Amino acid sequence: MTSKPRHSPEGEALFQVIVLVLGTFFKLRAADQRMGTVSSWGGGNWGLMRSLALEGPQTVPQLARARPVARQRIQKIADELAAAGLVEFVDNPGHKRSKLLRLTARGEAKQREMTERIQDAADALARDLPLKDLKSAAGILARLSDRLDGA
Repeated sequence: MTSKPRHSPEGEALFQVIVLVLGTFFKLRAADQRMGTVSSWGGGNWGLMRSLALEGPQTVPQLARARPVARQRIQKIADELAAAGLVEFVDNPGHKRSKLLRLTARGEAKQREMTERIQDAADALARDLPLKDLKSAAGILARLSDRLDGA
């Protein structure tokens, strides 16, 4: 008697994707640390600065909810970036105590420089990978992200 497999072939394939994404994440984080886009403790300097560049000034709680990570983790990154003169805390007309975080002119320049370095690394890593496959992978990951947003 043959028993029915516990998991679908699609579920098994997605499981392999998840395992590979997690392993790749840690390798990317190590490379990002070498490039200076992630702090030595793993904080997402570039990601936070990119959010501010794309979406404008935000509070630390807003940035944390969008990730989703603990507010304290975003606060630590924000404090490091502020100490380096890359971001600044400014008054928030919508809230007396929760300041807005925004990029300084120096931070805008640094964010553009970091983005270029990451894009250069992506160009090197993408060499010999079919564009169709890369677009398919991006599409699948976007759909998974959307599903997780609703979970």
